[in-house]
Amino acid sequence: MSETEKQTRRYVSGMKVRRSVLGDAHVDRAEAAKTDFDEAFQSFITEGAWGTVWAGDHFTKRERSIVTLALLAALGHDEEVAMHVRATRNTGATPEDLREALMHVAVYAGVPAANKAIKIVKRELAAMAEEETP
Repeated sequence: MSETEKQTRRYVSGMKVRRSVLGDAHVDRAEAAKTDFDEAFQSFITEGAWGTVWAGDHFTKRERSIVTLALLAALGHDEEVAMHVRATRNTGATPEDLREALMHVAVYAGVPAANKAIKIVKRELAAMAEEETP
């Protein structure tokens, strides 16, 4: 199999996983916003993050979601934290999972990082609950 065929398979697999985690609406918005400037970057993350890491078979989507949120919180990537909190609708990670992950962030990455992420998680969970209320 050629490198191009491998990349194409990773891209297709990555897009499938990306859609299953983030939802069609999010991915459709991202794809619609893609330009010549960031097309290579979008392909890179679809193949690498989604088609390789998230498509792996050792962790469940729930476990990957927990790990991802902890790392994003520790690194202070607030927009990505919010996006991945919303993705928990599709990954099965619970608010209790997120709380435990952020306790680890507090110990290993610092209380300020966890405190900031807790605010974001609370805001997103509240918004998600409101969206689900008729």
